Amino acid sequence: MVALSLSLCGRPANAFPVQPMLISVLAQGNAITDPYAILRYALPIDNEPIRKIQSAIEDISNYLRGKRWPPIVKDVKTASFLLTLRSDKILEDVPETNKPQAQTILEKLKTEVVQLQEAADKKDKEQVQQIRESLLSKITDLEELMVVGFPFEVPAEYANLPQLKGRAIVEVETTKGTLTLVVDGYSAPVNAGNFVDLVKRGFYDNLPFSRSGDDFVVQTGDPIGPEEGFIDPETKEYRAIPLEILVKGEDAPIYGATLEDMGIYLPDLALPFNAYGAVALARPSLDPNGGSSQFFFFKFDNELTPPGFNLMDGRYAVFGYVIDGKEVLGEINEKDKIISAKVIDGLDNLVEPSAS
Repeated sequence: MVALSLSLCGRPANAFPVQPMLISVLAQGNAITDPYAILRYALPIDNEPIRKIQSAIEDISNYLRGKRWPPIVKDVKTASFLLTLRSDKILEDVPETNKPQAQTILEKLKTEVVQLQEAADKKDKEQVQQIRESLLSKITDLEELMVVGFPFEVPAEYANLPQLKGRAIVEVETTKGTLTLVVDGYSAPVNAGNFVDLVKRGFYDNLPFSRSGDDFVVQTGDPIGPEEGFIDPETKEYRAIPLEILVKGEDAPIYGATLEDMGIYLPDLALPFNAYGAVALARPSLDPNGGSSQFFFFKFDNELTPPGFNLMDGRYAVFGYVIDGKEVLGEINEKDKIISAKVIDGLDNLVEPSAS
């Protein structure tokens, strides 16, 4: 055991806390750094064959750079075997209304896996990569067809806050270019709902960026004027958003406290800080439930997020990821601003507050 201090600075009201933390230094496993893969695993489904197919296709990237063809061929054969012999098990978890679409996707997956096998046999790296990406996109579509309803009940005490019961895609136009975000309400409905609601209101339009920490965080959302968060025009009060973190294997998120305070260390989270461009709610350093409108983009940092030893997880609530525009994020600094932000898909998943 070793005492570590996470020293990150930002605005006083929405800064990163500086406090000692006792954790084990033993790193375990390989962290998933692909935001698409994280979002696939965060879907509330439990279908073993499709998850194994997904894992096999994703695993190819671990060997492709070094052109290690034997393990690539093995992964392809695993996916082919499961698609051939376990299709019925895959379809069992698809609602009847979605089964025709799922069956079509399955047939396309079978065809593309054959093409992937041929490309691997030819040792065609570029073609393998292209087919792999196409397969994973279709696997995502298939897994989304398996989702039925919303996986848990949000505590009644947060009924006065907007909630995202599903996912949304948000496009953020900045002075450096455009960022595209997937906002995940399946894992963080209150934090995601707050963000999507503020985007819908045009709250973030023309707001500046600020930099915090050692060039690994880009923060924004501080409104012009003395306020440091969103003031609800109906209640005239500061909208406070709770810390909301879903640990894998749990039925619902943990609310209101950091995992460190809960005695949970090195957690396996549904939405971890493993990926470049993780989007999370900023908050006052001493108040886990004092966040509001300010949020930050996390630029992946090996010292803060090594496998099994992530200093960010459990201290802030991730609610989405940048899936397009990573090069833009890398160029943003304190001289830039958000020109506009808009919800381009999934707005129908936003549930308005049931009470004020």
